[in-house]
Amino acid sequence: MPDSPQQPQQLPAFTYWPTFPFEGDIRVKRLLDPVPVEPPRHGDNPAECRACAAPDEAYIWVSDRWRVRALDRPTGLPAVLILESRSHLDLGDLPNMLAAELGVMTVRLERAIRSLDGVARVHVNRWGDGAAHLHVWFLARPYGRLQLQGTFLALWDDILPPIPEDRWRENLALVAAWLAEFGGRPLAEPPRINWTAPTSLAEREAEAQPDDALEPAAATEENSDVVVPEPAEGNGDAPDSTAEEREAKGGGSAQHERSPIQP
Repeated sequence: MPDSPQQPQQLPAFTYWPTFPFEGDIRVKRLLDPVPVEPPRHGDNPAECRACAAPDEAYIWVSDRWRVRALDRPTGLPAVLILESRSHLDLGDLPNMLAAELGVMTVRLERAIRSLDGVARVHVNRWGDGAAHLHVWFLARPYGRLQLQGTFLALWDDILPPIPEDRWRENLALVAAWLAEFGGRPLAEPPRINWTAPTSLAEREAEAQPDDALEPAAATEENSDVVVPEPAEGNGDAPDSTAEEREAKGGGSAQHERSPIQP
């Protein structure tokens, strides 16, 4: 009897969630057989651990026992940061003092990231399958982006276009400054402001104006036909004449003394 064709595997329910970042024809990968021995993680040999060899300058904030680093470039989220222990330890290897400090540092770093403009929530994740040196991920979810809620935020970080670099650097500097309020040393610097000197600004404005706008206005030609009236009585330096004198000169009454001068 011929084998019946294999029925396609039904997709799990999360593929229909509004937060799932993919749509269209999707197939589930074939699950591989388990390996008898798992390969070593990076840093299982402490002499080869990149986290131990990294200088403090590669981090945005450092203290005696903890360091916080960012990725090497902006990504789609406002901030993606990693908290690392300075000592080469994994999560289950932490002594009680560092285990207690890990709780404090987790809350402190979450608050610092959540204080950034446009951040609604901070996702905290620890996987540990890739590297043996303890590292905890902090991912900032943008405010109002409800489609980024939940499980798939790390996937959306790779899908979304990167945020502007100046905003990314400013966010790192703000988080480092927040942490430094409780100790340690901030190493992230805000982006440089491109100041324009006043003289340079004036030169740019002058270059933008047309040549005729820079020439002084032409002097107004004198119009010989315009009659300039004499100052009215009482406005000059000489004392006002009496009413009798005005009547003798003009032959009119005092009611005409405020009449306009005719050309």
